[in-house]
Amino acid sequence: MRWEKQRTAGADQRLPLDLDEGRGGGRAGLAEPGPGPVAAGTDEAIAIEVQAKTIINRVPGESGVPFRWTINPYRGCSHACRYCFARRTHTYLDLDSGRDFDSKIVVKVNAGALVRRELAHPRWAGDPIAMGTNTDPYQRAEGRYRLMPEIIAALRDRANPFSVLTKGTLILRDLELLRQAARVAPVSVAVSLGSLHEGVWREVEPGAPAPARRLDVVRRLTEAGVGCSVMMAPILPGLSDAPEQLEETVAALVAAGATSITPLVLHLRPGAREWYHAWLSERRPDLLPLYERLYRHGAHPPKSYRDGVVERVRAAQRRHGMCTDRPDDGFRLVAGSAAPAGGGGGADQLTLL
Repeated sequence: MRWEKQRTAGADQRLPLDLDEGRGGGRAGLAEPGPGPVAAGTDEAIAIEVQAKTIINRVPGESGVPFRWTINPYRGCSHACRYCFARRTHTYLDLDSGRDFDSKIVVKVNAGALVRRELAHPRWAGDPIAMGTNTDPYQRAEGRYRLMPEIIAALRDRANPFSVLTKGTLILRDLELLRQAARVAPVSVAVSLGSLHEGVWREVEPGAPAPARRLDVVRRLTEAGVGCSVMMAPILPGLSDAPEQLEETVAALVAAGATSITPLVLHLRPGAREWYHAWLSERRPDLLPLYERLYRHGAHPPKSYRDGVVERVRAAQRRHGMCTDRPDDGFRLVAGSAAPAGGGGGADQLTLL
């Protein structure tokens, strides 16, 4: 596995990563691998501890995303979302984008110290940093490794703006740290929640907290004065895009106090595309013709379909008293360029079937 030389030494052990009530599927813990190379394509769930060389990463300009710097303390994600666009990144580690992405979690155990070092570098200009843009920093392993309190404290101490996007309830553990950071710099928090449908959640997000738990995160962040926007994503064709489903989700998000809602329809990049198709073939073959029609020209469905879904969400927001004529909250922030100490989706013709 790439990064093999950066792994930390340690005896085989079980990590006490308890499941929250209300979560679907998943494992009660991760094993630490032995001293030999990590084998790809196995069912073993393991935490691969590494000493990372850098932690603040520059996003390539051609990526088209509205943020320039990220921190990702983990690679892989035990939320096991069938559609996760980040799946392909596991192949860069000589692991697969399917089961390995869900179960072989790379943990950058020195993340907190690296953040402090790179923020203190003379060339770092204090630009906003986005977290949760690749894999979730509040996935289950965070309960054991507690990397995020160190990272947030380092950002707070340098008054550096940042944002966090998560499906995880563990973010509530760090509520006081978030409040402290927000007193000295812009801080924005967002929860990802595409649907309230429990059947959809159990099928396509089997390791993530239940929708009701994520709604509670929105509510509690709002009540604490931190504020929370919502990435209503992904909206899944044939599964969570019906008008009544969109209405129900928007109503619940507004009631929970979401500061804004950003609807996004599912996009299927290579890696995620194959894994999601395998699930569709096994569990919902009736939807295969719909997906072949919508995704035959690339990772995104036609603009007319996406615009229709977004307009239905916006109309529901207006019905429930949420203003839609202002920009969504900037949980993904952009500022001028700088270089940290460590440096750091096209529309190609694709076939789903």
